[in-house]
Amino acid sequence: MKKFLLLISALLLGSFAFADSTVIEDIIARVNNQIITRSEFNRAKEQTANELKQQNVSDADPKVKERDKDVLRDLIDQQLLLEKGKDLGISGDTELVKRLDEMRKQMNLESLEDLEKAAQQQGVSFEDFKQNIRNNIITQQVIGSEVGRNIKISQQETQDYYNKHKAELERPEAVHLEEILVSTQPPESQQDANKNPAPAEDPAKIQAAEQKANQLLKEIRGGAKFEDVAKKSSDGPTASQGGDLGIFKRGELAKELEDKTFGVKPGDVSDVIRTKQGFLVLKVAEHYSAGIPPLNEIEPQIQEQIYMQKLQPALRTYLTKLREQAYIDIKPGFVDAGASPNQTKPIVTTGSSSDLSTATSKKEGKKKKKLGVL
Repeated sequence: MKKFLLLISALLLGSFAFADSTVIEDIIARVNNQIITRSEFNRAKEQTANELKQQNVSDADPKVKERDKDVLRDLIDQQLLLEKGKDLGISGDTELVKRLDEMRKQMNLESLEDLEKAAQQQGVSFEDFKQNIRNNIITQQVIGSEVGRNIKISQQETQDYYNKHKAELERPEAVHLEEILVSTQPPESQQDANKNPAPAEDPAKIQAAEQKANQLLKEIRGGAKFEDVAKKSSDGPTASQGGDLGIFKRGELAKELEDKTFGVKPGDVSDVIRTKQGFLVLKVAEHYSAGIPPLNEIEPQIQEQIYMQKLQPALRTYLTKLREQAYIDIKPGFVDAGASPNQTKPIVTTGSSSDLSTATSKKEGKKKKKLGVL
């Protein structure tokens, strides 16, 4: 629940909702037919400040000033990417449903209606919440389609990175685990474990859970794919990820679990293990030896690092190109840190809807209609 509330806060800092009463908004930028308001700008600045605080960055750190000057740039970036997504026919609808369902599973809720109620109980507009997730999906897909697919990584680049970063690549012995959990606790006790004591265990329920865990193990050993069984039948929070628990070094697991996982080969599946949460089945997806891994073992991770290094400058170049194809007007006193000298500023005539002025509206849709946006 805490993760859900944090996600809601982060997403809604960038959202823009209007109350039923008249709201006056100061427009600070116009990107083609879209606008950026002062309240959106202030919320984005607040979000940036909160992110830096979570990273323990002090107000005096140069990073604060650096990130602060990029706030308007990032808002303009988003508008340009969303408009490009519309041009490409990217709606984000299918991925939105998947992500909402993943949240539902992580919160142990029965339906998306329950997820909506959970949001409403926190005073959150579920429509705004969904729209912000959709916006994130669209921008990610546009970046992948228009920028990411053009990034090429040669074998020589991979080899050079490996040779240069060997000291950083050295690692301790570890295992990558996947889980299937058959819970013996009701969802309510799992969510409120820190507030209320767990109810007394029901022997019949424990027996049924153990039988279910053994049946699932039998299916896996009979040829069923572990990840598919986890997605379908696990009660754990990792179910939507196919039971992926992540990587654990020696000493990070309880001794019983370490003994059952570090001594087996990759691909092996444990017997049913009784835990406080219920009955657990573990799979050792990978077993990493201590030392510097061979290149062929970590080549995907290295290529991902190189990809991310190349992506940022390539994305900046792409966004500069989008700016040069757009009409962008900035209110005096505000600066787009990503502006191109080749941008074309729209010609504003007296009374034109392009004028950066104060807009009055009762709802966002009505406001944009009055401004000639819709």
